[in-house]
Amino acid sequence: MAAQVQSFFDPGTHTFSYVVHDPATRQAAIIDPVLDFDPIAARTGLGSAQALVDHANRHALRVQWILETHAHADHLTAAQWLKTQYPQAQLAIGQGICAVQAHFAPLFGQGDRHVADGSQFDHLFADEEVFGVGELAARVIAVPGHTSDSNAYLIGDALFTGDSLFMPDAGTARCDFPGGDAATLYRSIQRLYELPDATRVFICHDYGPGGRPVACETTIGEQRRNNVHVGDGTSESGFVALRLARDATLTLPALIIPSLQVNLRGGALPEPEHNGTRYLRIPLDSF
Repeated sequence: MAAQVQSFFDPGTHTFSYVVHDPATRQAAIIDPVLDFDPIAARTGLGSAQALVDHANRHALRVQWILETHAHADHLTAAQWLKTQYPQAQLAIGQGICAVQAHFAPLFGQGDRHVADGSQFDHLFADEEVFGVGELAARVIAVPGHTSDSNAYLIGDALFTGDSLFMPDAGTARCDFPGGDAATLYRSIQRLYELPDATRVFICHDYGPGGRPVACETTIGEQRRNNVHVGDGTSESGFVALRLARDATLTLPALIIPSLQVNLRGGALPEPEHNGTRYLRIPLDSF
C-alpha cells in the first residue's frame, strides 16, 4: 500500500514539511517541521507546526516519528514543540549530527554546555537502517554532501530527500557548509538514482525558479532525466565544477545563526536566563 503524503509549505523559508502515514494503521511520521521565526522581532510562532498537528488530528493519525533530514541552516525546527504534542514519538536524525554539533557548538560558545553526542535526539539513524511507519517499510539512505548528517527517508514508495535534491529545474543543494563536499553529494545522489523510476520524490525546499509555482513532488525517473545539475550523462567532475562555481556566488542563509543554535539541540530553545528571557548568540566575524 502506498504511503499517504500531505505537504505543508512555509513561504518565509521556502520549506516543505510533510506528514506521511500508513492508511492501514494510521501511524504517521512528521518530516522537517518548521518553527516560525521573525528575525526582526526575534519572536517564535507555532502556526506552521500547528498546521501539522491539525492535519494529524483531523485524520486521527498517531505520530510515531519526528524525522529531521539534517540540521537545517535556513529554518528553525519545531521538533521539540511537537514532542510536547506527541510524547510517544521518536525524534530522529542521522548519526552524522555528532560531527556537525562538534563543529558548531564551540562557535556559539556552547562547547562547555553542549555534548556533541546526539543525545538531544531520541534516535540516531545509521545508513541503511530499516524502521517502520505502521505497516509501511521504511529505510534510511545516508546522503552526505550538502552536510555530513544528511539523510533521505524511503517510506513505502515515497522518498524524502531533504536538501540533497531539489525539483529537477532547480538542481541540487549547496555543498560549501562545513562537512559538505560536492563529490560526496554526487555519489549520494547516484545511490538515490538506483531506486525505481516511479519512486515518488518529495523535496524540502523550492523557490519557484523562473517564476513557476512552487512544487514539491517529482519522481526518480524525472530527476535522472531532467535534473539540471545532475541528470543523465553528468559526470562527477562536471557536477563538482558546476557546484563549486555556483556555491561561490551564494550568500549565507538568512537564518543560519538562530537555526543552528536551535537545530543542533533537536529544536530545544536556549534555557532562560535569570530574568526569564531566552537568548540566542551572534558570533561576530566568525562566518
